[in-house]
Amino acid sequence: MIKYFLLWFPMLFLAILNGTARDLWYVNYLGELAARQLSTLTLLLLFTLYFLVLFKYSLTVSNSEALFIGVFWVILTLVFEFGFGLYRGNSWAVLVQEYNIAKGKLWILIPIWVSIGPYCINRLLNN
Repeated sequence: MIKYFLLWFPMLFLAILNGTARDLWYVNYLGELAARQLSTLTLLLLFTLYFLVLFKYSLTVSNSEALFIGVFWVILTLVFEFGFGLYRGNSWAVLVQEYNIAKGKLWILIPIWVSIGPYCINRLLNN
């Protein structure tokens, strides 16, 4: 469990790096919504690459363990995201709006992929 906890931190680093790139560079060219959409897609790609490297070269687990890892990571991700957002003074309403796909917000794809991505990649590599 500690190992899986520690392996979550590179994803946090990738997310911060990705958000920094969005805020410093392409939000000025694309606008807020399009920049957030692009940022979501690039983070999905970064997480996919991380999962591929991790499950190909480092982790040897069963598909059920990979599913557990994904659920564990999504819990950590959501606790961090909402905890940090509330700490920064955002309301629940503001935080939940990032998940409103009807308004073009794609962020819901991140926790979905974090939860099932390890299983999908592990299965792809081992079956």
